[in-house]
Amino acid sequence: MTTNTPVSNIHYDYSGATVLVTGGTSGIGAAIAKAYHTAGADVTITGTRSGAREYDADLSAYQYLQLDLEESQSIDGVANALPRLDILVNNGGLAFPSQGLDESDPEIFQRAVQVHLVSAHRLAQRCKDKLAKSSLPGGASVIGIASMASFFGIEIVPGYGSAKTGLVGLTRALAVAWGKCNIRVNAVAAGLTASRMTSATIANPEWSQPTLVRTPVGRLGVAEDIAVPVLFLSSAGASWITGQTLAVDGGYTVSG
Repeated sequence: MTTNTPVSNIHYDYSGATVLVTGGTSGIGAAIAKAYHTAGADVTITGTRSGAREYDADLSAYQYLQLDLEESQSIDGVANALPRLDILVNNGGLAFPSQGLDESDPEIFQRAVQVHLVSAHRLAQRCKDKLAKSSLPGGASVIGIASMASFFGIEIVPGYGSAKTGLVGLTRALAVAWGKCNIRVNAVAAGLTASRMTSATIANPEWSQPTLVRTPVGRLGVAEDIAVPVLFLSSAGASWITGQTLAVDGGYTVSG
């Protein structure tokens, strides 16, 4: 199974920009945070632990804020802690089945929707006024991380799938509402991408092999595959793009 790291010849300059990436301690979030930092941005990441030093990864390049996506006060606290903001990347999430939790249980379903949809809406709303003051070329941006579960039914994650489907609708609604505030709202729908959250899925051939067979480019994704499109969507080069969900999936969604 090939998951080679792509080599990008695209370079962005985000010098002076302020970026918040939720769930930026590992996986896709870490790749997004690194890409913005490399491009010169001042990046804040969030995680569930009390401090950055509790993680094995070196997070010293970033500001770190603790965030519990199930607690409204925690979400509000993160938004209030930011002096200004140009780009919000709603990436944070949790794989409930990997914790031995069944999303078909109404209580777990509700938690999954809270973590992956309700929290994204609340954080965006709490950051709106700061985003509206942005002078970033092309305007401020909110970028959501959607999923193939936004488009396809996946039995094991009904809550996650419902939330990620809702995120596509939220992206459209906020784009319409906030265009007049010079805030663009888009999403990236990630295909099966190697990360801590998907490690069990990728390790199980019953799950990963059918996805690989259907993927025209012949490999699964890596986190950098998602990071670069995120930087594009928040750039001036995408200043006339809003309300869109870009599938970054190696062609999975268009393969018959």
